[in-house]
Amino acid sequence: MQMFHKKVKDVLEIYLVGELDEHASHYIRPKLDALIESESFSKMVIDFRELFFMDSTGVGVLIGRYKKLSQRQIPLFLKNPSAQIDRIFRMSGLYKIMPLTV
Repeated sequence: MQMFHKKVKDVLEIYLVGELDEHASHYIRPKLDALIESESFSKMVIDFRELFFMDSTGVGVLIGRYKKLSQRQIPLFLKNPSAQIDRIFRMSGLYKIMPLTV
């Protein structure tokens, strides 16, 4: 699992590569939390273009970061999910709180 980020204007863009499962969540969770605490931004976008697998632990990671961002009134958007990950997002209702963006 790898994670990259860049800031474009006032948007923090996160790029996830590989698989977001229980093992990877121990790596990703603190990295995302550190970015949330250290960066100044008005919106976060997580790009899933190169994420090949995600399980319920990955959904939990997203919900936890959503809660942290909500406390700061910062919206979280999702981008480029694969068909399998899109299915997870639809079934879990994540799009209701984390909209899909292009």
